[in-house]
Amino acid sequence: MHPIVALATPPGTSAIAVIRLSGEGVIDLVDSIFKGKRLAKQVSHSLHFGSVMAGDEVVDEVVVSLFRGPHSYNGEDTVEISSHGSPFVVQKIMQTCISAGARLAEPGEFTRRAFLHGKLDLSQAEAVADIIASENESQHRLAIKQMRGGYSDIIESLRQELIDFAALLELELDFSEEDVEFADRKKFLDLIQQMLTAIEQMICSFQLGNVIKQGIPIAIVGKPNVGKSTLLNALLREEKAIVSELAGTTRDFIEDTLQIHGIQYRFIDTAGIRETTDLLESKGIERSFEKIRQAEIILYMADIQASVDTIISDFQSFSFLPEQKVIILLNKSDIGDSNAQQSDSKEVVATLSGRRTLEISAREKRNMDTLISVIEAVSSEQTKRFDFIVSNARHLEAFQQAKASLLLVQKGLQEKMSGDFISIDVRTALYALGTITGKISSEDVLSSVFGRFCIGK
Repeated sequence: MHPIVALATPPGTSAIAVIRLSGEGVIDLVDSIFKGKRLAKQVSHSLHFGSVMAGDEVVDEVVVSLFRGPHSYNGEDTVEISSHGSPFVVQKIMQTCISAGARLAEPGEFTRRAFLHGKLDLSQAEAVADIIASENESQHRLAIKQMRGGYSDIIESLRQELIDFAALLELELDFSEEDVEFADRKKFLDLIQQMLTAIEQMICSFQLGNVIKQGIPIAIVGKPNVGKSTLLNALLREEKAIVSELAGTTRDFIEDTLQIHGIQYRFIDTAGIRETTDLLESKGIERSFEKIRQAEIILYMADIQASVDTIISDFQSFSFLPEQKVIILLNKSDIGDSNAQQSDSKEVVATLSGRRTLEISAREKRNMDTLISVIEAVSSEQTKRFDFIVSNARHLEAFQQAKASLLLVQKGLQEKMSGDFISIDVRTALYALGTITGKISSEDVLSSVFGRFCIGK
């Protein structure tokens, strides 16, 4: 492939910049502009000091890194020039490379070539873009797992078994006049069910994968004046929300993010839920219920000074679903009754509600570390539900298409339909799964994937 060149580090003034080249004849190309050891005679994975020359002019003193294909990132001969980070110097070196025969790389072209040379499958290539875009440890961990194979191995294993059965179905069509069956229908049904189970798990994991990328949403909810805004300020360690003794101060949700041990959480302070004739407050309450439905974890706050009957009655009025992760926080433990009485309230509320219950003082920031530990434990329970997590919308769509086709295959087998009809749906399922790893792909899919990359990747 034709030699390409691009800046692999962010543009702008910096201590150093890295200019990457790869492609057929790229080592000889760099040799023609590099004054130092002759690179064509050097071993792979070596560094060499010298100067980039534009004719007789020294452009810059540089260090050149040499990677010979196929033992390089994209399988091609690759050279990286580390220069001083002056925008003028970078532009001059790139122009010198272009004059020597390279062309500017397109977005994602280095990684696209890695895919074309079999160094990465398509889902792994997409994970490279996710690594570059990751802003916290959880996003990075998810992308690294996918780049190292993730669910690609599972897909390819199941897909290969489906291909083998598809081949037997196609063979039956060649012998249609003899009315023979080469594909064992019972084993075929077992395989389809196995695939549907695996695919359904992938589809279900997408919501979790998406919230890991965006930040796990946690809604702080409760009646007015129970300390929701105070809790938000305590968690964020800043005065994000206005705190007042007046009920209904928060009339819309307030949202901010916080990273806890590498995982990003989105804390949402909602308007206090109560009956009101104020149109503005009513709109805020309506949006609060919307945030409650979207939240992965709900922090339900109540005043520990209220009677247990009142706390439970107010809690039940929210009609939380059994599957929603709700933590009950009994706030204002710094005032009022003795600790023994408050502990009794906590135990009774936990028993009657069936939910985790914790005493806190948002104003005094009491038990904040315990609360954070509970939040981490609850979110960890979510991630442990899945062996692999899908976070890419394109993959989700492909899994959904594959599932729909496999359900048709399953129905056709159960109703003893002709093999030629079944094979149509089998091919559709194979194509959908193939687009995830790139075993079957269209130019439009590739352009969409690699177009998201920065130029030097």
